[in-house]
Amino acid sequence: MLLQYGTLKTALFGTIYIVSDGEYIIDISLSEIDWNKTISRYNVRRDQELPIIKECVIQLNEYFEGNRKEFNLPVKYSGTDFQQKVWTELQSIPYGITCSYKDIAVAINNEKAVRAVGQANRANPIPIIIPCHRVIGKNNTLTGYAGNRTDLKEKLLMIEGSYRN
Repeated sequence: MLLQYGTLKTALFGTIYIVSDGEYIIDISLSEIDWNKTISRYNVRRDQELPIIKECVIQLNEYFEGNRKEFNLPVKYSGTDFQQKVWTELQSIPYGITCSYKDIAVAINNEKAVRAVGQANRANPIPIIIPCHRVIGKNNTLTGYAGNRTDLKEKLLMIEGSYRN
């Protein structure tokens, strides 16, 4: 299946890559490393004019400017049942609020799955829109984002006013 992608150049993150199937946002890559992994999985062609990509760029820009607190974009993701439960729960965390990995595990009725919640966060294909950055360590530390990129998590939480360095 051929998918379309567009880009958004940002001061904070550099180039963000947005992938769509034409109806849904299915992937957002926040780094060149992530993008290289994405293009190894999907057959993509650039289409910056695709309406859903244009709308995603608009909403992300509004978010980065502090003018958008919720995204109104159709998303579609595939993963294990557990990952999908976590990703669905992440979407219920309000803008500017953080919670712990344990909080998410409890919310999905699997309180012992704290590490697995962390792994599901790491595998989140649509960061920012599915706000895995709002999940932090139980002692309020910025534990790994996208594996170890706590700098990204810190920047996103600073935009939302929920973290001060």
